[in-house]
Amino acid sequence: MVSDFNNRIRQIAFLLIVTALAVIVFKQLYIFFPGFLGALTIYILCRRYYFHLTEQRKWKKGLTAVLFMFLFMACIVAPVYFAGQMIFQKITLILENPDQINHAIDAISAQLREWTGQDLLTREATADIRKRAAGFIPGILNSSATMLGNLLMILFLAYFMFKNGRFMEERLEHFIPLKHKNIQSLADETCGMVRANALGIPLISLIQGLVALLGYWIFGIEDFVLLGLITGLFAFFPVIGTAMIWLPLVIFLFSKGETGKAIGLAAYSAIIIGNIDYVARITFLQKVGNVHPVITILGLIAGLKLFGFWGFIFGPLLISYLLLLIRIYRSEFGGDVKSPHPPST
Repeated sequence: MVSDFNNRIRQIAFLLIVTALAVIVFKQLYIFFPGFLGALTIYILCRRYYFHLTEQRKWKKGLTAVLFMFLFMACIVAPVYFAGQMIFQKITLILENPDQINHAIDAISAQLREWTGQDLLTREATADIRKRAAGFIPGILNSSATMLGNLLMILFLAYFMFKNGRFMEERLEHFIPLKHKNIQSLADETCGMVRANALGIPLISLIQGLVALLGYWIFGIEDFVLLGLITGLFAFFPVIGTAMIWLPLVIFLFSKGETGKAIGLAAYSAIIIGNIDYVARITFLQKVGNVHPVITILGLIAGLKLFGFWGFIFGPLLISYLLLLIRIYRSEFGGDVKSPHPPST
Protein backbone atom coordinates (compact mmCIF):
# COMPACT_ATOMS: atom_id res chain seq x y z
CA MET A 1 0.00 0.00 0.00
CA VAL A 2 2.80 2.41 0.96
CA SER A 3 4.77 1.39 -2.14
CA ASP A 4 1.76 2.11 -4.37
CA PHE A 5 1.33 5.53 -2.72
CA ASN A 6 5.02 6.34 -3.24
CA ASN A 7 4.79 5.37 -6.90
CA ARG A 8 1.80 7.71 -7.30
CA ILE A 9 3.77 10.56 -5.73
CA ARG A 10 6.73 9.88 -8.01
CA GLN A 11 4.44 9.76 -11.02
CA ILE A 12 2.79 13.09 -10.15
CA ALA A 13 6.17 14.72 -9.49
CA PHE A 14 7.54 13.44 -12.78
CA LEU A 15 4.48 14.73 -14.70
CA LEU A 16 4.82 18.13 -13.03
CA ILE A 17 8.48 18.34 -14.09
CA VAL A 18 7.63 17.34 -17.67
CA THR A 19 4.77 19.87 -17.80
CA ALA A 20 6.97 22.66 -16.42
CA LEU A 21 9.70 21.95 -18.98
CA ALA A 22 7.11 21.81 -21.78
CA VAL A 23 5.70 25.21 -20.72
CA ILE A 24 9.19 26.77 -20.61
CA VAL A 25 10.11 25.43 -24.05
CA PHE A 26 6.75 26.49 -25.53
CA LYS A 27 7.09 30.04 -24.17
CA GLN A 28 10.55 30.40 -25.68
CA LEU A 29 9.51 28.99 -29.06
CA TYR A 30 6.02 30.50 -29.26
CA ILE A 31 7.18 33.04 -31.83
CA PHE A 32 7.69 30.13 -34.24
CA PHE A 33 4.41 28.41 -33.39
CA PRO A 34 2.74 29.72 -36.59
CA GLY A 35 5.50 27.95 -38.51
CA PHE A 36 4.56 24.67 -36.85
CA LEU A 37 0.89 25.23 -37.70
CA GLY A 38 1.81 26.01 -41.30
CA ALA A 39 3.89 22.84 -41.61
CA LEU A 40 1.04 20.80 -40.12
CA THR A 41 -1.38 22.32 -42.62
CA ILE A 42 0.84 21.42 -45.58
CA TYR A 43 1.32 17.88 -44.25
CA ILE A 44 -2.42 17.28 -43.80
CA LEU A 45 -3.27 18.69 -47.23
CA CYS A 46 -0.58 16.75 -49.10
CA ARG A 47 0.01 13.54 -47.10
CA ARG A 48 -2.28 11.42 -49.30
CA TYR A 49 -0.44 12.41 -52.47
CA TYR A 50 2.97 12.09 -50.82
CA PHE A 51 2.28 8.53 -49.62
CA HIS A 52 0.89 7.62 -53.04
CA LEU A 53 4.08 8.78 -54.75
CA THR A 54 6.52 7.26 -52.24
CA GLU A 55 4.75 4.00 -51.40
CA GLN A 56 3.03 3.08 -54.65
CA ARG A 57 5.15 4.87 -57.24
CA LYS A 58 8.35 4.22 -55.22
CA TRP A 59 9.64 7.78 -55.42
CA LYS A 60 12.44 8.70 -53.03
CA LYS A 61 11.10 10.22 -49.83
CA GLY A 62 13.60 13.05 -49.50
CA LEU A 63 13.35 14.24 -53.10
CA THR A 64 9.55 14.01 -53.03
CA ALA A 65 9.44 16.11 -49.86
CA VAL A 66 11.68 18.71 -51.52
CA LEU A 67 9.33 18.72 -54.53
CA PHE A 68 6.37 19.46 -52.26
CA MET A 69 8.32 22.29 -50.60
CA PHE A 70 9.08 23.77 -54.02
CA LEU A 71 5.41 23.59 -55.02
CA PHE A 72 4.46 25.31 -51.76
CA MET A 73 6.88 28.15 -52.51
CA ALA A 74 5.70 28.50 -56.12
CA CYS A 75 1.94 28.26 -55.52
CA ILE A 76 1.53 30.08 -52.21
CA VAL A 77 4.57 32.05 -51.10
CA ALA A 78 5.37 33.69 -54.46
CA PRO A 79 1.82 35.03 -55.18
CA VAL A 80 1.46 36.29 -51.60
CA TYR A 81 4.86 37.99 -51.81
CA PHE A 82 4.11 39.81 -55.08
CA ALA A 83 0.62 40.83 -53.91
CA GLY A 84 2.11 42.15 -50.68
CA GLN A 85 4.75 44.08 -52.62
CA MET A 86 2.08 45.75 -54.75
CA ILE A 87 0.04 46.74 -51.70
CA PHE A 88 3.05 48.04 -49.74
CA GLN A 89 4.33 50.09 -52.67
CA LYS A 90 0.95 51.74 -53.13
CA ILE A 91 0.55 52.43 -49.40
CA THR A 92 4.07 53.86 -49.28
CA LEU A 93 3.24 56.27 -52.12
CA ILE A 94 0.06 57.34 -50.32
CA LEU A 95 1.92 57.94 -47.06
CA GLU A 96 4.60 59.96 -48.85
CA ASN A 97 1.87 62.09 -50.49
CA PRO A 98 -0.99 62.03 -47.95
CA ASP A 99 -3.11 64.79 -49.53
CA GLN A 100 -5.24 62.30 -51.47
CA ILE A 101 -6.05 60.11 -48.47
CA ASN A 102 -6.61 63.17 -46.24
CA HIS A 103 -9.07 64.58 -48.77
CA ALA A 104 -10.93 61.25 -48.90
CA ILE A 105 -11.18 61.02 -45.08
CA ASP A 106 -12.40 64.62 -44.83
CA ALA A 107 -15.00 63.99 -47.55
CA ILE A 108 -16.29 60.85 -45.84
CA SER A 109 -16.43 62.67 -42.50
CA ALA A 110 -18.40 65.56 -44.03
CA GLN A 111 -20.87 63.17 -45.70
CA LEU A 112 -21.47 61.28 -42.44
CA ARG A 113 -21.99 64.58 -40.63
CA GLU A 114 -24.55 65.61 -43.25
CA TRP A 115 -26.48 62.34 -42.93
CA THR A 116 -26.42 61.90 -39.17
CA GLY A 117 -25.93 65.41 -37.81
CA GLN A 118 -23.12 64.04 -35.69
CA ASP A 119 -19.39 64.37 -36.16
CA LEU A 120 -18.68 60.61 -36.21
CA LEU A 121 -15.15 61.04 -37.56
CA THR A 122 -13.77 63.66 -35.23
CA ARG A 123 -10.40 65.32 -35.79
CA GLU A 124 -8.95 63.15 -33.05
CA ALA A 125 -10.29 60.00 -34.72
CA THR A 126 -9.01 60.97 -38.17
CA ALA A 127 -5.64 61.92 -36.69
CA ASP A 128 -5.50 58.52 -35.02
CA ILE A 129 -6.32 56.81 -38.34
CA ARG A 130 -3.52 58.71 -40.08
CA LYS A 131 -1.12 57.88 -37.26
CA ARG A 132 -1.94 54.19 -37.43
CA ALA A 133 -1.60 54.19 -41.20
CA ALA A 134 1.79 55.90 -40.95
CA GLY A 135 3.01 53.20 -38.56
CA PHE A 136 1.65 50.33 -40.63
CA ILE A 137 4.54 49.91 -43.04
CA PRO A 138 7.32 50.18 -40.41
CA GLY A 139 5.46 47.64 -38.28
CA ILE A 140 5.29 45.18 -41.18
CA LEU A 141 8.95 45.71 -42.00
CA ASN A 142 9.94 45.15 -38.37
CA SER A 143 8.09 41.82 -38.36
CA SER A 144 9.66 40.67 -41.64
CA ALA A 145 12.41 38.78 -39.79
CA THR A 146 9.78 36.85 -37.80
CA MET A 147 7.84 36.09 -40.97
CA LEU A 148 10.98 34.83 -42.69
CA GLY A 149 11.84 32.71 -39.65
CA ASN A 150 8.37 31.14 -39.65
CA LEU A 151 8.63 30.45 -43.37
CA LEU A 152 11.92 28.62 -42.84
CA MET A 153 10.34 26.76 -39.91
CA ILE A 154 7.46 25.66 -42.17
CA LEU A 155 9.87 24.25 -44.75
CA PHE A 156 12.09 22.59 -42.14
CA LEU A 157 9.29 20.92 -40.17
CA ALA A 158 7.21 19.94 -43.19
CA TYR A 159 10.20 18.19 -44.77
CA PHE A 160 10.68 15.93 -41.74
CA MET A 161 6.93 15.44 -41.30
CA PHE A 162 6.72 14.07 -44.82
CA LYS A 163 9.84 11.98 -44.59
CA ASN A 164 8.84 10.39 -41.26
CA GLY A 165 5.08 10.60 -41.68
CA ARG A 166 4.11 6.99 -41.02
CA PHE A 167 6.36 6.69 -37.98
CA MET A 168 5.09 10.03 -36.61
CA GLU A 169 1.45 9.00 -36.96
CA GLU A 170 2.07 5.61 -35.31
CA ARG A 171 3.90 7.19 -32.36
CA LEU A 172 1.19 9.82 -31.96
CA GLU A 173 -1.54 7.19 -31.87
CA HIS A 174 0.49 5.20 -29.36
CA PHE A 175 0.85 8.12 -26.94
CA ILE A 176 -2.76 9.41 -27.09
CA PRO A 177 -4.59 7.71 -24.19
CA LEU A 178 -7.89 7.15 -26.01
CA LYS A 179 -9.72 4.34 -27.72
CA HIS A 180 -8.85 3.73 -31.35
CA LYS A 181 -12.26 4.92 -32.60
CA ASN A 182 -11.88 8.21 -30.71
CA ILE A 183 -8.36 8.72 -32.05
CA GLN A 184 -9.79 8.14 -35.51
CA SER A 185 -12.49 10.73 -34.78
CA LEU A 186 -9.80 13.26 -33.83
CA ALA A 187 -7.87 12.53 -37.02
CA ASP A 188 -10.96 12.80 -39.22
CA GLU A 189 -12.04 16.06 -37.57
CA THR A 190 -8.56 17.55 -37.97
CA CYS A 191 -8.23 16.58 -41.64
CA GLY A 192 -11.75 17.72 -42.51
CA MET A 193 -11.45 21.09 -40.78
CA VAL A 194 -7.97 21.84 -42.13
CA ARG A 195 -9.01 20.98 -45.69
CA ALA A 196 -12.22 23.00 -45.44
CA ASN A 197 -10.55 26.12 -44.05
CA ALA A 198 -7.17 25.95 -45.80
CA LEU A 199 -8.81 25.44 -49.20
CA GLY A 200 -12.26 26.91 -48.75
CA ILE A 201 -11.58 30.26 -47.07
CA PRO A 202 -8.78 31.38 -49.47
CA LEU A 203 -10.93 30.26 -52.43
CA ILE A 204 -13.92 32.24 -51.13
CA SER A 205 -11.70 35.29 -50.55
CA LEU A 206 -10.23 35.02 -54.05
CA ILE A 207 -13.69 34.84 -55.61
CA GLN A 208 -14.93 37.80 -53.57
CA GLY A 209 -11.84 39.81 -54.48
CA LEU A 210 -12.34 39.16 -58.20
CA VAL A 211 -16.05 39.96 -58.02
CA ALA A 212 -15.30 43.17 -56.09
CA LEU A 213 -12.60 44.11 -58.62
CA LEU A 214 -15.14 43.71 -61.43
CA GLY A 215 -17.63 45.90 -59.58
CA TYR A 216 -15.07 48.62 -58.90
CA TRP A 217 -14.11 48.61 -62.59
CA ILE A 218 -17.76 48.82 -63.70
CA PHE A 219 -18.47 51.83 -61.47
CA GLY A 220 -15.25 53.65 -62.38
CA ILE A 221 -13.29 53.37 -59.14
CA GLU A 222 -9.62 54.35 -59.40
CA ASP A 223 -7.05 51.71 -58.49
CA PHE A 224 -9.76 49.04 -58.84
CA VAL A 225 -7.15 46.26 -59.03
CA LEU A 226 -5.53 47.22 -55.74
CA LEU A 227 -8.89 47.75 -54.02
CA GLY A 228 -10.16 44.40 -55.31
CA LEU A 229 -7.07 42.70 -53.88
CA ILE A 230 -7.53 44.41 -50.50
CA THR A 231 -11.23 43.47 -50.51
CA GLY A 232 -10.24 39.86 -51.09
CA LEU A 233 -7.87 40.02 -48.12
CA PHE A 234 -10.58 41.48 -45.87
CA ALA A 235 -12.94 38.72 -47.03
CA PHE A 236 -11.04 36.41 -44.65
CA PHE A 237 -13.19 38.06 -41.96
CA PRO A 238 -16.78 36.87 -42.43
CA VAL A 239 -19.92 39.03 -42.41
CA ILE A 240 -18.34 42.53 -42.21
CA GLY A 241 -14.93 41.95 -43.82
CA THR A 242 -15.56 43.23 -47.37
CA ALA A 243 -17.85 46.02 -46.11
CA MET A 244 -14.82 47.63 -44.45
CA ILE A 245 -13.60 48.42 -48.00
CA TRP A 246 -16.65 48.99 -50.19
CA LEU A 247 -18.72 50.93 -47.63
CA PRO A 248 -16.20 53.83 -47.34
CA LEU A 249 -16.00 53.85 -51.15
CA VAL A 250 -19.79 54.21 -51.37
CA ILE A 251 -19.77 57.07 -48.85
CA PHE A 252 -16.92 58.76 -50.74
CA LEU A 253 -18.90 58.57 -54.01
CA PHE A 254 -21.88 60.17 -52.27
CA SER A 255 -19.63 62.95 -50.96
CA LYS A 256 -18.47 63.68 -54.52
CA GLY A 257 -22.06 63.97 -55.72
CA GLU A 258 -21.90 60.76 -57.78
CA THR A 259 -25.16 59.44 -56.32
CA GLY A 260 -25.93 57.01 -59.16
CA LYS A 261 -22.53 55.31 -58.93
CA ALA A 262 -22.78 55.21 -55.14
CA ILE A 263 -26.20 53.54 -55.15
CA GLY A 264 -25.12 51.11 -57.86
CA LEU A 265 -21.92 50.13 -56.05
CA ALA A 266 -23.79 49.76 -52.74
CA ALA A 267 -26.40 47.48 -54.31
CA TYR A 268 -23.76 45.46 -56.18
CA SER A 269 -21.63 45.02 -53.06
CA ALA A 270 -24.45 44.20 -50.65
CA ILE A 271 -26.30 41.82 -52.96
CA ILE A 272 -23.58 40.10 -54.96
CA ILE A 273 -20.38 40.29 -52.85
CA GLY A 274 -22.25 39.70 -49.59
CA ASN A 275 -24.28 36.76 -50.89
CA ILE A 276 -21.21 35.10 -52.38
CA ASP A 277 -19.66 35.08 -48.92
CA TYR A 278 -22.81 33.73 -47.25
CA VAL A 279 -23.63 31.05 -49.83
CA ALA A 280 -20.04 29.87 -50.25
CA ARG A 281 -19.42 29.50 -46.51
CA ILE A 282 -22.64 27.56 -45.99
CA THR A 283 -22.33 25.30 -49.03
CA PHE A 284 -18.61 24.75 -49.65
CA LEU A 285 -17.33 24.69 -46.07
CA GLN A 286 -20.16 22.49 -44.85
CA LYS A 287 -19.76 20.11 -47.79
CA VAL A 288 -15.97 19.76 -47.47
CA GLY A 289 -15.55 19.74 -43.70
CA ASN A 290 -19.09 19.94 -42.27
CA VAL A 291 -18.16 23.32 -40.80
CA HIS A 292 -21.05 25.27 -39.32
CA PRO A 293 -20.91 29.04 -40.02
CA VAL A 294 -21.09 29.80 -36.28
CA ILE A 295 -17.99 27.65 -35.70
CA THR A 296 -16.20 29.51 -38.51
CA ILE A 297 -17.00 32.97 -37.15
CA LEU A 298 -16.23 32.19 -33.50
CA GLY A 299 -13.12 30.26 -34.51
CA LEU A 300 -11.79 33.17 -36.56
CA ILE A 301 -12.31 35.58 -33.66
CA ALA A 302 -10.39 33.32 -31.28
CA GLY A 303 -7.86 31.92 -33.76
CA LEU A 304 -6.55 35.15 -35.25
CA LYS A 305 -5.79 36.44 -31.77
CA LEU A 306 -4.10 33.21 -30.67
CA PHE A 307 -2.29 32.04 -33.81
CA GLY A 308 -2.05 35.08 -36.09
CA PHE A 309 -2.47 34.40 -39.82
CA TRP A 310 -2.95 30.63 -39.34
CA GLY A 311 -5.85 31.32 -37.01
CA PHE A 312 -8.25 31.24 -39.94
CA ILE A 313 -7.56 27.48 -40.12
CA PHE A 314 -6.87 26.49 -36.53
CA GLY A 315 -9.36 28.82 -34.84
CA PRO A 316 -12.42 26.93 -36.14
CA LEU A 317 -10.52 23.69 -35.50
CA LEU A 318 -10.10 24.74 -31.86
CA ILE A 319 -13.87 25.19 -31.45
CA SER A 320 -14.53 21.86 -33.18
CA TYR A 321 -11.99 20.14 -30.92
CA LEU A 322 -13.81 21.46 -27.87
CA LEU A 323 -17.11 19.98 -29.03
CA LEU A 324 -15.44 16.75 -30.15
CA LEU A 325 -13.57 16.29 -26.86
CA ILE A 326 -16.86 16.62 -24.98
CA ARG A 327 -18.29 13.78 -27.08
CA ILE A 328 -15.12 11.71 -26.60
CA TYR A 329 -15.25 12.25 -22.84
CA ARG A 330 -18.79 10.92 -22.80
CA SER A 331 -17.72 7.95 -24.92
CA GLU A 332 -14.63 7.18 -22.82
CA PHE A 333 -15.90 7.78 -19.30
CA GLY A 334 -19.65 8.37 -19.43
CA GLY A 335 -20.74 4.78 -19.76
CA ASP A 336 -24.12 3.81 -21.09
CA VAL A 337 -26.84 6.42 -20.70
CA LYS A 338 -30.07 4.88 -19.44
CA SER A 339 -33.26 5.94 -21.15
CA PRO A 340 -35.82 7.50 -18.79
CA HIS A 341 -38.58 5.63 -20.63
CA PRO A 342 -37.69 1.96 -21.19
CA PRO A 343 -38.95 0.48 -24.46
CA SER A 344 -42.20 -1.43 -24.25
CA THR A 345 -42.06 -5.17 -24.75
